Amino acid sequence: MKKIQLLLALFVISGPVANACDICGCGVGSGYVGILPEFSKHAFGLRYRYNSLLSHVGAGGNTTYMTSREYYRTVEFWAGWNIGKRFRIMASVPYAFNERRGQTASGTKNGLGDITLNGYYQLFDSRRKHPSGKGYVQSIWAGGGIKLPSGKYNAADKTSMTTNTNLFQLGTGSVDYQLAVIYDARFKQTGLNLSANYKINGMNKHEYSYGNKFSASMQVYQQLKLPGNLKLAPNAGLAYETSKKDIDNKITVDMSGGRIFLGTLGAELTYNKISIGANWQTPLSQNLAMGMAKAKNRGMVHIALAF
Repeated sequence: MKKIQLLLALFVISGPVANACDICGCGVGSGYVGILPEFSKHAFGLRYRYNSLLSHVGAGGNTTYMTSREYYRTVEFWAGWNIGKRFRIMASVPYAFNERRGQTASGTKNGLGDITLNGYYQLFDSRRKHPSGKGYVQSIWAGGGIKLPSGKYNAADKTSMTTNTNLFQLGTGSVDYQLAVIYDARFKQTGLNLSANYKINGMNKHEYSYGNKFSASMQVYQQLKLPGNLKLAPNAGLAYETSKKDIDNKITVDMSGGRIFLGTLGAELTYNKISIGANWQTPLSQNLAMGMAKAKNRGMVHIALAF
């Protein structure tokens, strides 16, 4: 297997990307996929993503009797195919486990999320030799994708708590699209990755449309060779996400949208064709749903096989 190259892509991730409810990566809107192996032909794997937030937060960020804690756990199967040297197709199928705990409302919701299909084209690829014998590598990938409304959207949940955000859904109920670009540069064993993603949300049959979302990230990583053909790639960086407000029957939803700035820390361990990784994200600053929602830490673990 080739050396690990950092490819931070946001499926609709949603990014998600991936799926729905894009209040800056909370709910099923989180699409962070972590570090993927550089594969020559095919790759597939499993991801487990964990997000949580406080909804209906009081003034000054204080909790009230109406505040509830929401947990979004997702198990996701993903696969990638290279077509020639320039084209890459990827797909993800998530299964969500949503949970809400509060004094006024509690419940769970489990089921299939929104399936995502993405295509990328390699605009630039440069591999040069340094006098030290180590290589200098640069690459740029650009593409887009579509998110299918395979996850259930329940319109009744939108109005069950009129003072809450419309996050507690398995899917958006709409066909959504994304555009993405990824830049990766590596000199010797040190690399830099920059990525940007824009998600365009459609309107579902209930005339509800989640706000469009922009996200960007910067990651620095280091490749370390370990005994026994093991390779370790720790990484750290920053991420920014911003979402526009939702539209409900042509009316702007005040308790929606916002922005969040996060710090990220992770690591990848590879052995031959197998890659195992983990990532942790913590909010550094945020303003979600006019301050009525507060995102907590996020986490992700994954295992992948590349060949």
